[in-house]
Amino acid sequence: MTSAELDQRIAAAEAWAVADIDPASRHATRSLIARAREGQHSAITEIIDAFSGRLTFGTAGLRGKVGPGPRRMNRVVISQTSAGFAQFLIEREQRSGSLQLDPPSVVIGYDGRTGSAVFARDAAEVMAGAGVRVFLLPEAGPTPLTAFAVRHLQVSAGVMITASHNPPADNGYKVFLGGPDEGAQIIPPTDDAIAQHIDRASQVAPTTIARAHDYVTLGEGVANAYVAETASAVLRGLPADPKRPGRALGDETDLKVVYTAMHGVGSEIARRVFRSAALPSVIVVAEQDRPDPKFPSLEFPNPEEPGSLDLAFRIAGDLDADLVVANDPDADRVAIAVKAPARQPARAPRGYRQRPRVASQQFRRLTGNELGLLLGWRAAEREHARAKIAGTEPRGTLASTNVSSPALRAVAEAYNLDYTETLSGFKWVSRVPRLIFGFEEAIGYLTHPGHVRDKDGISAAADAIAMVRELKAEGRTVWDLLDDASELFGHFASSQVTLRLPSMDVATELSARVRTTPPTQFGDTRITRARDLMNPGEATVPANVLRYDLADGSRVMVRPSGTEPKLKVYLDTFAGDGTAAERRGQAEATLAQLEAAVRGYFDGLQLSA
Repeated sequence: MTSAELDQRIAAAEAWAVADIDPASRHATRSLIARAREGQHSAITEIIDAFSGRLTFGTAGLRGKVGPGPRRMNRVVISQTSAGFAQFLIEREQRSGSLQLDPPSVVIGYDGRTGSAVFARDAAEVMAGAGVRVFLLPEAGPTPLTAFAVRHLQVSAGVMITASHNPPADNGYKVFLGGPDEGAQIIPPTDDAIAQHIDRASQVAPTTIARAHDYVTLGEGVANAYVAETASAVLRGLPADPKRPGRALGDETDLKVVYTAMHGVGSEIARRVFRSAALPSVIVVAEQDRPDPKFPSLEFPNPEEPGSLDLAFRIAGDLDADLVVANDPDADRVAIAVKAPARQPARAPRGYRQRPRVASQQFRRLTGNELGLLLGWRAAEREHARAKIAGTEPRGTLASTNVSSPALRAVAEAYNLDYTETLSGFKWVSRVPRLIFGFEEAIGYLTHPGHVRDKDGISAAADAIAMVRELKAEGRTVWDLLDDASELFGHFASSQVTLRLPSMDVATELSARVRTTPPTQFGDTRITRARDLMNPGEATVPANVLRYDLADGSRVMVRPSGTEPKLKVYLDTFAGDGTAAERRGQAEATLAQLEAAVRGYFDGLQLSA
């Protein structure tokens, strides 16, 4: 960047500081300017990044680092976004003809991250100032609660201030729509329409955006209703004990569960759901049980990340627990771990930082695909039980994203249910007609679509706890159940190669390089079909996803992350001959060879850049 261009960025930062509505942010901007003028490289880099363009509003809403500037999450960006979203809602009501009867309405929730409570109040004031009826949830809470509230309160929209499982420095602005969208996340072209309104709102001085304080701060009613409805749905789906009429299978079985909220907002409401569903009390990881935006015991607040469950594993090992349950910080995702199966040594996945304590190595986290298979199978069984009692045919749809394991398709076929494969993201999964269960491999599950139209790590956790309790009552384990699945559906093995990159732009560029230098084979196995979902007709909506079907039945999917600077490569293999152990061995051997070949391809691609 030339000195003249840097001067332009510094001038933009100075203008920002003058217009900023937040005194602390204003001070931070002026400090940044002073350090940049002194030649500090870090300050120059920050000014260039924070004041070059704006955060892009898309189907995931907004996500970015907290800090001053239009490419950061701050009170100005939140206010402008809320003003634009309010105008979108008003126009939407005008087109429907209902504005004369009632103004649009919105419920706003927030998590425990840096700035979340303040951002939520800014959103409430701005949207109320625009004439929208606003309901603010009373305290920091999980994303599924806000998604539930949209349907429960029958409002026009929902806003959740959260960055979910992103790094600690981030925050975000997530949008749901009510009415015909039934509380689902936004999809194209709605995201573009909202973005246009936000762009117009960003052209006016932040201090001139109208605000009002006549919004409603809700009480405990929404949370109480969420707990009651979630627990009721879980209880209705519990399989009956054939030896004890009227009792649920395993309801008297002692199960020792360790639970971590990962410094997030899930613990209190999750434990309320577990109690109301007559599930075992959990032993919390005390150091991670309360919201803390610094996430002091974690490098990355995501249950999928290597080492993120070390503390929970050590506690579970010390207590000889049966199960570890982890919600991510906004509790829309869940991971579970159980003692590693006797059929193989307790080994850590690639990249896992080994710990000296043997106890921590006795537990293995199920992959998102493994738990998705088991919960989807459970949902199919639940629907068959319902249909038998009602004297009807089973009906409904199982759904997963196109980068998730294809195992759920086999479950649907075996149970005579419909199956749908969607683009990545629960904005698509939740909109599948007649949905009874949906999942994505990134530990996101929708187990009870009747009252939440987004992934819900709390209801999924409750179902997982019940499932493990039932297995223990029968003297069995999750690994036994996965073997049963391999016998019934064939063995599906999955893995993911994640390339961490300096920025989202670099991830997109690397994906584009795959298009210009496409592989023709991985290892010794040739590619029989290549699909680019950006091409018209390949997907419902063009998506930056590349799919390669291999001659041996394996599959490779490539896409940049929508929320983090990563390129993700999804690998799937299948074996359907022999015993469960033989199928597993064959599929996992093929997977190991495929992973090595894929890593070699991308290593070469990056070196040639």
